[in-house]
Amino acid sequence: MGDRRRRVAVLISGRGSNLGALLEATRRPAAAAEIVEVISDRPDAAGLDRARGAGLPAVVVARSAHPDRGSFEQALQDSLDARGTELICLAGFMRILSPAFVARWRDRILNVHPSLLPAFRGLDTHRRALEAGVRLHGCTVHLVRAEVDAGPILVQGAVPVLPGDDPATLAARVLEVEHRCYPLALELMAAGRVRVEGERALIDAPAPDGRPLINPPA
Repeated sequence: MGDRRRRVAVLISGRGSNLGALLEATRRPAAAAEIVEVISDRPDAAGLDRARGAGLPAVVVARSAHPDRGSFEQALQDSLDARGTELICLAGFMRILSPAFVARWRDRILNVHPSLLPAFRGLDTHRRALEAGVRLHGCTVHLVRAEVDAGPILVQGAVPVLPGDDPATLAARVLEVEHRCYPLALELMAAGRVRVEGERALIDAPAPDGRPLINPPA
């Protein structure tokens, strides 16, 4: 890669909370990635204002403006091509991408999911985690595959489930960890420190210290 930054598009549908964390991280002079556009499938997405405030192109590719998914995804592709995009970050993007689109961008689309995958794929993860009685919950940044919430895992962050937690309090704590994990995963990818073998991502990074995460503490 040399000193050149990898060009990144962020796809959103809503307020762009993780977009904010990615923008902050990529502003660092030594960052390996730069965000070159933000695309939303919804014209009213609050994250578009965040993008404009950062001086970035804020592009609307509305699904309702296209007769089918194929033409919608072609419009996405046209915008990505126009800015020389190399990596895509899904940040609250609420559209399922077709297998063909995912295959075209294989190992170049990142997504963050609010659970410790492969547990709790799909929606309503915090409520389901509480109902299951887990003691640790968290988030996963992974490479996207055609199967929803599947793909090589890049980064995971865990939080303890606390007495008295409800879905909202647990979600807020997980979101804080997402804001740390997603920029880290993007940096690893952009810096060329990830090698994918089969469905595993091998990371060139220091090994963790090996200390267990235990909840409740002894």
